[in-house]
Amino acid sequence: MNTLQAGDTVPHFTTVDQDENTISIGDLNGKKSIVFFYPRANTPGCTAEACNLRDNYKELQEKGYQLFGVSADVPKKQKNFANKYELPFPLLADEDKSVINAFGVWGPKKFQGKEYDGIHRTTFLIDEKGIVERVISKVKTKDHAAQILEEI
Repeated sequence: MNTLQAGDTVPHFTTVDQDENTISIGDLNGKKSIVFFYPRANTPGCTAEACNLRDNYKELQEKGYQLFGVSADVPKKQKNFANKYELPFPLLADEDKSVINAFGVWGPKKFQGKEYDGIHRTTFLIDEKGIVERVISKVKTKDHAAQILEEI
């Protein structure tokens, strides 16, 4: 796993959001962005994280950031997740894992003694020029916005 680090340039990507709108690196450039990767929509940890970010979204926007969530879920599942929890930010449906791999968050994981490949819950703070400012790899799902706000 070769995860992007602070100082790295975000590689070019194009994918779709929950409404099947095309989102690309161009949508990040010129604006400060937070891109958070989560394993799967509607699971307890991912729901806690997304809802915490939703509840603090206005404050993140006031700091000048736009927010994008990314998982390998299909657009319909992302849309159901966004609607169910009234998430006000785009959820990228990265089915082919091109964005996930570009950021380097796909790799070996362990759960209940079993090893498998999956998405590592990671958040990237990106500046207006598409350069990674900070990486949060030990995400506190229930208090993630506070973690981010400490970093900005």
